[in-house]
Amino acid sequence: MTVPFLSLHDVTAMHGEEIREAARRVIDSGWYLQGKENEAFEQHYAAYIGSPYCIGCANGLDALIWIFRAYIELGVMQPGDEVIVPANTYIATILGITENGLKPVPIEPRRETLEIDDSLIEAAITERTKAICIVHLYGRNAMTDKIAELCKKYNLKLIEDNAQAHGCYWKPTSDSSLKGRGNDCFASVWGTHTADSTQYDLLKQNAIANRKTPPEAEEIMWSLLKGNNLGLHFRRQHIILDYIVDFICLDKGLVIELDGGYHNDSQQKEYDEQRTAHLQHLGYTELRFTNEELLCSPDAVIAKIKVVASNLPSFKGGAGGRLIHTGSIGDAAGHSFYPGKNLGALGDAGAVTTNDPELAAAVRALANYGSQRKYVFKYAGRNSRLDEIQAAILDVKLKYLDEDIKRRQEVAAYYYAHISNPLIELPEQLPDENNVYHLFPILVKNSFPSRVKSSARSDFQWTSVEHHEVGSLRDALHDYLAEKEIGTVIHYPIAPHKQECYAKHPSFQGGDGGRLSLPVTEFLADAELSLPISPCMTQEQIEYVVTCVNRFK
Repeated sequence: MTVPFLSLHDVTAMHGEEIREAARRVIDSGWYLQGKENEAFEQHYAAYIGSPYCIGCANGLDALIWIFRAYIELGVMQPGDEVIVPANTYIATILGITENGLKPVPIEPRRETLEIDDSLIEAAITERTKAICIVHLYGRNAMTDKIAELCKKYNLKLIEDNAQAHGCYWKPTSDSSLKGRGNDCFASVWGTHTADSTQYDLLKQNAIANRKTPPEAEEIMWSLLKGNNLGLHFRRQHIILDYIVDFICLDKGLVIELDGGYHNDSQQKEYDEQRTAHLQHLGYTELRFTNEELLCSPDAVIAKIKVVASNLPSFKGGAGGRLIHTGSIGDAAGHSFYPGKNLGALGDAGAVTTNDPELAAAVRALANYGSQRKYVFKYAGRNSRLDEIQAAILDVKLKYLDEDIKRRQEVAAYYYAHISNPLIELPEQLPDENNVYHLFPILVKNSFPSRVKSSARSDFQWTSVEHHEVGSLRDALHDYLAEKEIGTVIHYPIAPHKQECYAKHPSFQGGDGGRLSLPVTEFLADAELSLPISPCMTQEQIEYVVTCVNRFK
C-alpha cells in the first residue's frame, strides 16, 4: 500500500471542477491582477478569520515582512527594536523580522506542546522589546492567557504567524483579553469588539444621532427590549469594529437588526451578507427582521428572539466563552497559502489580516510598490500581489476548509488512540478547536546503540536497521517508512539559530562567543518526524501507517 505524505493532486481533485471553473472565469475575464477575485477572497477570508481587513500578497514570508515594515513606516517600531519569537519555527518567521533590521529574541518551546514556552517570555523583555510574534506551528494554537497578559502589561504588539493554522481557534478567559493596551488597537473582552480611535469617534457620533431620531420600527423594538423586559439586557446602536448594530445583548452575543426597504438593494444585500458572515466568525449570532415583520407581528418576533437567546451560552469568557480564530487574536497576522497548507493555492500566495485600518493601508501600499494610488508612491515598497487566479481558487477552497479540517482531526484522533511504540513520543493532545493538524508531528529518540537488531519476525519489520552503526533513530524511522511506501517529512532538521545565514547574527550568539545553545529546540530538530495527514486519506491508509509505526524497532 502506498501512503503519500500529501497528494496535492488528490487534494485538488476533491473540488477539481469548481477550481477549474474559477480559473476559467478569470482567464475569460481578461483581468488578472487586483480585480474582483482578489476583492471577493479578501472579504470572505477576513470574515472567516474574524478581522475586518485582509490584504492579499505574494506569499507568507512577504506577509510577515510587510507587517513589520509597516510598523516601522508608521513609527511604531524602528530598526534595532526587539521581537520575541519562538526558537523552533520555520525560518520564514525569523526572516520577516531580520529583513526589517529588527532583532529576533528566540524563546525555547515547551517539549510537550511544541509551542513557545510562555513562562520564559517575561525574562526576555527589555526596553527595546516592541512585539511578541507567536507561531501556531503545525496547526496548533500557540496563544495563551499569559501571552495576552504580557502584551497588556508591557504594551507590546502581538503578531501571529498563522501560516500553518487556518481555521484554528483560541478561547480566552474573561480577564485575558488584549483590551487596555491603548486606543490604537482593537480589543476583545467578554466577546465585544471595539473600534480603533481613528474611527470610533465618528461611529459614536453616528450612533448617538441614530438613537435620537430612530425610525418607527426601531423605536417599537426598543420599547420591547429595553429594561430587561425579556430577562436580557440589550443595548441599541452599539459599535462592533466599524459596524453599528441596531440592538445587541452582550451577554449572549445576540445581534438584532431591523431592515427597511433599502436593504432589498442588491449592493446592500451583498454588504449585509458580508457583515453577517463577519459577525458570525467573531462569534456573534445575528437575527434580521424586516420593519414589516415587527409592525405586523411583534409577538412572533419577540418569541423568536426568546427562543434563540435561550439556546445561546453566555458570551463571556471561561467555560462558556466563545472561540476566536487564530489570525484575529493579535494586532496583525501573516498567512501562507503555499499549496501544501490546509488552505493552499496552486502556487505561492499569502495574506495579512489585521484590525488596524492604518496598518492595513500601509501593508496594501507596501505590497504594491509603495503606492496608495496610481503613480504616487508614499513608501519604497515592492511588487507582492496576490494574482486573480490564485484568489479565485482560494475562494473555492475556503468554502470547504472546515470540512477538510474535520477530516484531518479524525485522522489525528486515530493516531493518538492507536500509536503505541515506546520509541515514539506524541505531543500533548489538544482539543480539536485548538489544532487543525496541518502536520502531525511525532518525536523519535535521538540515537540508538550500534548494531541494533531485533528478534521480531514480521512483514513490517525493517531488517536494514542493523546496517547503521550509530545515527538518528528518527532518520531510521523515516527510511523504514519510506521502504513501506509511507511518505514522511522532517520539520525542521536544522533550527534557525543553527543555520549558516545566521552564523554571525548577534541574536544567535552565545555568551562565550559561540553559537547560542537552545537545547529543547535542538532536541525537536533532531527528533521530529511528521506522519501523513490529509483530508484525502482512507481508513485503510491510516491503519497501515499506525501498524508500520508500531512495529518499528
